Amino acid sequence: MRALIQRVKSASVIVNNETISEINSGILLFAALETDDSNDEFDYIINKTLNLRIFENEEGMFDKSLLDVNGDLLIVSQFTLYADTRRGRRPSFTRSMPVHQAKLYFKAFIKRFKKEYPNLKEGKFQAMMEVKLINDGPVTIILDSNKDFY
Repeated sequence: MRALIQRVKSASVIVNNETISEINSGILLFAALETDDSNDEFDYIINKTLNLRIFENEEGMFDKSLLDVNGDLLIVSQFTLYADTRRGRRPSFTRSMPVHQAKLYFKAFIKRFKKEYPNLKEGKFQAMMEVKLINDGPVTIILDSNKDFY
């Protein structure tokens, strides 16, 4: 499982010209599932997202987590995080979990995440979404349950 975390001042998701989710200060999390992912990957992403110290303390140092600041959380599915661009000009998405399977896993991921952090909103799976955000910092971090990124 791969996730892209953005610390935001605000974020929203619009589908068919209607705002379906919006948050204030917190984290916008884009999440993608890989073909061989299982529910085991959820815990890594959830734990890192909630406990990553990317919010500033009084001295301006990254010292507080989403839990510490009681921030908002918006999760958006984004299969394109597994784009393979090594060859050619068109990205390949063969590592992305097939949509029928990903829909079930993504629902399970959201359900599990809400047990740990009920202050969570989400986008709409497999919808064409407009995601608006005001990035805070900017702070953008990539997480990967396979630890492909440092």
